[in-house]
Amino acid sequence: MPLMMLPSLFRKRAPEAAADALYGALVRQARAPWFYRDLGVPDTAEGRFEMIALHGFLVLHRIKAARQAEGPRAEQLGQALFDLMFADMDRNLREMGTGDLGVAKRVKALAKGFLGRIAAYEEGLNGADGDLGQALNRNVFAGSAGPGALATLTTYVRASAGRLASTSIDDMARGRLAFAATEPVPT
Repeated sequence: MPLMMLPSLFRKRAPEAAADALYGALVRQARAPWFYRDLGVPDTAEGRFEMIALHGFLVLHRIKAARQAEGPRAEQLGQALFDLMFADMDRNLREMGTGDLGVAKRVKALAKGFLGRIAAYEEGLNGADGDLGQALNRNVFAGSAGPGALATLTTYVRASAGRLASTSIDDMARGRLAFAATEPVPT
């Protein structure tokens, strides 16, 4: 093998590199202190998963809408993002000490749960605020959202979906995401 080909062995393919940038941006947003401090999202492994799942849904929702215009490129980006999310969850479970046998089961359960959340959030976005609020309360707040937190998070999700709708796939592939602003919770 010529020496010039060696760097290409270590370079990520375009969809995987784009998914890295995209996943990094959505995780940064999902970890914003505002969700935990002001909205009362539990600052636990489960609460952080819920916020990553919510933001992952928002990004995948945008990618799904772009599939008609972008075709295979958008589909490859969405698949690469999904794969990266669950590879990261696998790695995190291992770092937390989950045994090898337990990791596969937990990741499978997380993936199944994520797909259920996608369906519930998709239905909620297409329906009334109450539908979206119920899905958010059930998943993010484990059924016990604080005063004002649920309405604020519902508004944030709808506004984020709206802002992401005008974000190009090129910007997304560079990790440039336009989520809604985080605002104080009414009391």
